[in-house]
Amino acid sequence: MIRTVIFLIFTAIIFSSGWATAFADPAQEIDIKEIVDKVDRILRSDTSVSKMEMSIETPNWKRTLTMDMWREGLDKTLIRVLGPAKDRGVATLRTGTEMWNFFPKINKVMKVPPSMMMSSWMGSDFTNDDLVKESSMTRDYDYRLIENPDTEHYYVELTPKADIPIVWGKIVITARKSDYIPIREEFYDEDGTKMRVMELKEIKPMGGRTVPTVIELIPLNKKNRKTTIRYLEAEFDAPLDKDVFTLRTLKKRI
Repeated sequence: MIRTVIFLIFTAIIFSSGWATAFADPAQEIDIKEIVDKVDRILRSDTSVSKMEMSIETPNWKRTLTMDMWREGLDKTLIRVLGPAKDRGVATLRTGTEMWNFFPKINKVMKVPPSMMMSSWMGSDFTNDDLVKESSMTRDYDYRLIENPDTEHYYVELTPKADIPIVWGKIVITARKSDYIPIREEFYDEDGTKMRVMELKEIKPMGGRTVPTVIELIPLNKKNRKTTIRYLEAEFDAPLDKDVFTLRTLKKRI
């Protein structure tokens, strides 16, 4: 998912137009950690089960995948492709720092080496790392408020902590002040160049929460490319079978 997904991934914060006054008065001071934590929790749960579509657009072709995803905590993910027919049954499992892919046509499980984590997943603009890694903003990043005259959104700059293996030099995220729901992420490399933009759209109730149900990823270093994930169903904090995140389940045929 995506997780980031990805599903992988969301927050933001900004000062209102009266930010200087707020900091002059400690009683009105914005607690950045509290806000970041609230944004972080919008798309996080102990477990989740979801069905989604992933549409991949390039200058030469377009295709759509349908898939199921199961998540538990920050380090367990299983993704299984349901369609189209030629990709049906392809699956990805991550537990801890290890990741495997299953290809039913050749009935083979292949472990993904660390060198391949930044490679494209199923031809999309999401990487293997994006699809299976879920980070915590309050645990894995340092954060600071960004001054902005916008009165409806928060903005925050996230920089990975020194001991955290995250590829981005920084991430700038935007969230609505009214409900802390993230709506945009900008990813920068270590040189400060903006590399991709993620838009979170179509915010509505799903699985007992109000969440973005569409995630659109646009790489800025590749022309006319875009990958869109659309959540069709989602259930949060549902009990999962203890055998879900195993190689045996990965190889299960559908």
